[in-house]
Amino acid sequence: MPPVIDPDKCIRCGKCADTCPEDVYFGSGKKQVPQVTYPQECAYCNGCVEECPVEGTIRLRIPLPMMLLYKPTA
Repeated sequence: MPPVIDPDKCIRCGKCADTCPEDVYFGSGKKQVPQVTYPQECAYCNGCVEECPVEGTIRLRIPLPMMLLYKPTA
């Protein structure tokens, strides 16, 4: 379940692609909506969601087995 980017909200800054430690957005061009090239590599670190300047642009769907261990920080 890779990150989902809303193309209507995306300002095409590329911060999500630059931030991703797993290079999920490999090959995404500058000034374009980033494409999830390697969805299976996503570690669900939430870095792309946190780094995005427009809230709600990137939605990260965490798999159920990981949700059982996930504890959101306040």
